[in-house]
Amino acid sequence: MRFALVDDVRCEALRGLTGRCPGCAQPMIAKCGTQRIWHWAHRGHRNCVWWEPETPWHRGWKDQFPVGWQEVIQRDESGEKHIADVKTEYGLVIEFQHSHLPAQEMAAREAFHRNMVWIVDGARLKRDRSRFLQGRGLFRPIPRTSIFITPNPEACFPSAWVKCTAPVFFDFEGVAATSELSGPNRTLWCLLPERVEGLAIVAALPPSAFINAARKRAEIFPSQAILGMVATRFRNERLLEASRRTYALPPRPGRRFRRNRRMRDA
Repeated sequence: MRFALVDDVRCEALRGLTGRCPGCAQPMIAKCGTQRIWHWAHRGHRNCVWWEPETPWHRGWKDQFPVGWQEVIQRDESGEKHIADVKTEYGLVIEFQHSHLPAQEMAAREAFHRNMVWIVDGARLKRDRSRFLQGRGLFRPIPRTSIFITPNPEACFPSAWVKCTAPVFFDFEGVAATSELSGPNRTLWCLLPERVEGLAIVAALPPSAFINAARKRAEIFPSQAILGMVATRFRNERLLEASRRTYALPPRPGRRFRRNRRMRDA
């Protein structure tokens, strides 16, 4: 975690400081070593759903946005706290997830934030990246777009994330420094929560385009427009196929026989 409350003031980790967790109010200590980025950690046993070890991958992503947008605390109607990794001035919440997250907690965050997206470290487990590269062969591209469809998203994405109700962006490059997020060959792969005729929709997007969109508007993708475009394309393909079948039908045998007989009589 980047921030803790020190005398009720949000502070970054510094040597010698102690504070309290903004989420659960448990004591935290500043971890300021030489092997990892400076961060806050719970003192002793922790039981906090908002805390996970801050990796360079987390910090690299968070630092793409103003500090005031990071680790934003909100409360629901019952007073329960919710901490957004990033909440933009346009109301978009971005959650960065490296470690395993229980399904119940995942659903709770989606239900509370509503207008949110996940960015998931797709290289957390050893086989995740290779599985994606293999499963990507099932993608069917939509011409002249960066949109793909696939009948089986479970073949390439971690199953825990396939049924989310918010868009999930997978970063399969793993732990990265801030400067590497804008690499020319780096791509985020977004799995949209909706399906079109049972098929999953996947969109490819450079991290720089994601960051620019998040800084300027309340959504990364115009999801409804994408779904409408894919559905329209499916309908047009069916109409075209029906038209081809109609004009490709051979003449009925009786008509061919009468035409051939007239030719003999002439």
